[in-house]
Amino acid sequence: MKITTKIGLYLLYLISLTWRVSILGTCDKNPKVVAFWHGKMLPVWFYFRKYKKKAGIVSSSKDGQILSDYLKILNFELIRGSSSKGGKKVIERAVELSDDNTILITPDGPRGPIDKMKIGAVLISHRGNIPLQLCSVKIAWSIKLKSWDKFEIPLPFSPITLKFSEIYEFNNLDDREEVQKQLITLEKIMSDLS
Repeated sequence: MKITTKIGLYLLYLISLTWRVSILGTCDKNPKVVAFWHGKMLPVWFYFRKYKKKAGIVSSSKDGQILSDYLKILNFELIRGSSSKGGKKVIERAVELSDDNTILITPDGPRGPIDKMKIGAVLISHRGNIPLQLCSVKIAWSIKLKSWDKFEIPLPFSPITLKFSEIYEFNNLDDREEVQKQLITLEKIMSDLS
């Protein structure tokens, strides 16, 4: 890691400590999949740093490497890959870790489309026999990048609200049409949470 990158990541960590995070809903420490949109990911990663058993799915891209370096500071177990690269191995590894870890995933990453659920989170939930919980993020003060996901970097001392959904479980994924309906429903739930 370049020294400038390392300094930048630790600066982000210090800024993160100033965020004023409020929680709506509940999220216990039992194993589960937690899904949240790519563009507002930073406060969610930071919130889950206090969990002893947590793993994050991060793409193997250059941007993913920067995020991975930040998540190492937060003591995450990393699963590298995405739906477009190494997807099968990512799912398998996440299922292996699901026995005693909370698995964090951005279901519209790493390339979008924005706020559209891909099936990965649901597959991990189903195959790992653990529930799925959605998390929406509202950031009061942020820098918004001109990226596909409208990525937000919360400013120092920004009020931030994390809102957790109910728990969802998936017993049968054999019917593709039904799965697609479930993904659309989850998108709507995430929108309603926001």
